[in-house]
Amino acid sequence: MSRAALIAIAIAPLGALMLTAAAAPADIVRPDMPGRQVFERQCAPCHGTGPGADGAPMLPGTAALAAKYDGAKPGALELRSDLPAPVLRLFVRRGVSEMPPFRKSEITDAQIDEVAAYLAATAAAN
Repeated sequence: MSRAALIAIAIAPLGALMLTAAAAPADIVRPDMPGRQVFERQCAPCHGTGPGADGAPMLPGTAALAAKYDGAKPGALELRSDLPAPVLRLFVRRGVSEMPPFRKSEITDAQIDEVAAYLAATAAAN
């Protein structure tokens, strides 16, 4: 066996490991940022990063946004820098596509402001 073939065999597991690490979702939820708890409770069940409990590679909201924007924008809300509070409030209050609208008794305007600040901070950090 040639030297090049032996080297290729030896480093193949490293390449697979690097591809696996690159495909894994980033740890973008930071505990010290405003709105994190609200996001995790109200938004992350559909729009969080990582795989779904059903084995799907993405949660439904994240997958829908990834498909909609086809790489032009991230599907993960925590990587988006284009969701200021007024825009977020519009989507939350009116709903969009499969996402239902949420009443002020479910998430307040102040909580939406906190989530918007959290999303801006996580986008900037990543």
